[in-house]
Amino acid sequence: MKVTPVVDARTRRWRAALFLFMLATGVSMASWVARTPAVRDALDVSTGAMGLVLFGLSVGSMAGVLVSGGLVRRHGGRTVITFGAGLLVAGLLVIAGGAALEISGGVFGGLALFGAGLGLAEVAFNIEGAAVERTVGRPVLPVLHGCFSLGTVVGALLGMGLTAVRFPVGWHLAAVAVAVAAAGIWTVRAIPPGTGREDAESRAGGSGDGGSADGGSGRGERAGSRGWRAQVEVWRDRRLVLIGLIVLAMAFAEGSANDWLPLLMVDGHGTSATAGSLTFMLFAVAMTTGRFAGGPLLVRYGPAAVVRASAVVAAVGVALVVFSSSALLAGAAVVLWGLGASLGFPVTVSAAGEGEGEREASARVAAVSTAGYAAFLVGPPSLGFLADHVGLRAAMIVVLVLLGGAALITGALRRRTPSPAAGDGGEAAGGGAEGGGPASRGAMGGRAVGEGAVGEGATSAHSDPV
Repeated sequence: MKVTPVVDARTRRWRAALFLFMLATGVSMASWVARTPAVRDALDVSTGAMGLVLFGLSVGSMAGVLVSGGLVRRHGGRTVITFGAGLLVAGLLVIAGGAALEISGGVFGGLALFGAGLGLAEVAFNIEGAAVERTVGRPVLPVLHGCFSLGTVVGALLGMGLTAVRFPVGWHLAAVAVAVAAAGIWTVRAIPPGTGREDAESRAGGSGDGGSADGGSGRGERAGSRGWRAQVEVWRDRRLVLIGLIVLAMAFAEGSANDWLPLLMVDGHGTSATAGSLTFMLFAVAMTTGRFAGGPLLVRYGPAAVVRASAVVAAVGVALVVFSSSALLAGAAVVLWGLGASLGFPVTVSAAGEGEGEREASARVAAVSTAGYAAFLVGPPSLGFLADHVGLRAAMIVVLVLLGGAALITGALRRRTPSPAAGDGGEAAGGGAEGGGPASRGAMGGRAVGEGAVGEGATSAHSDPV
């Protein structure tokens, strides 16, 4: 018999806070992207010089993504999100100041801060989202990422409107920074402390509650020293490697559209720049729709079937964009590309939280999130080098191949049924099919979407996570 977990007020507030801040980060990112031409004009730099300025965002984002998992293991998700939000707001303010004062180095530094904050917060948010998902017994990460996508649509529309009326870019970004700061303050207050941190302490040795002050200090030091090691060790699991390959392909498909779609339509299909921008907006709307509508599909069909179908749909969309001679058909196919790419990242991150031992879940989610963001940020720009030789449309065949490969290995996302003796002992029995229990919220354990949350097996009631 399937029992729907009771979601208490604090858990609803926790979930709503994550949704709000992901929406705010999407608005902030799209606000920057929409005002990039205005910033370039204010700085009075060439396209090549602007590329160097934009490199600050890539450097900061990768730095944040790479260290976020270890920091969560040591300090907990709320602390990392707090620092990430602070850096994000500071970055927006520095960008605004740099643009107003026409200082290229200031904009570069602001983008580095903004990217670092975004990278720190994004990985921590995936860990928090998977914890909420496990608690409520329903898919949460697709909607969480959908809030980011919705934010990009809102931010893009806002940016287009303010650009049309020639509103100063500095004041625009400063106003967005204030809004993000307000959202961040409320979010941090609503997130319970310690998500992901207990896992590090347990792995470092010790029960987490006993012993002297010196012993606690020793556990903290060991936890810190093992942060990177733990993230590497989880890749020994063959199933997690396959999940990592899936998220690489799906994130690459999403990032390629974000980086190249407007130019692909302009250079590859001869559309106007306005039509190229509208095509990207269509992609963003499709991504948002897919993420908000994906929950019921996951509940009914499970993550393996949904991601397999998503990869095929995205591949069809990419193929039509690449091979169709009709700009209208290619533009319409972008909807398939967006819908297909929408669920890949959040669902694979959810599946990464599944395992026979709950203590590994935080490191697994962090590792897969890091791999996905690396593919999203670093992979697509490499298509530019290939496009110099074969053209941008032909370069997108790489995306098509990766999506096809991902569709073939989605079996790795199927529910893993742990043995009664596996995991954390009493919690396995206490949590039923999901291995749940009140202690599992901090450890991030068990299955997120991949198991009870997607209705592939019986769902048991969960205790109050806080």
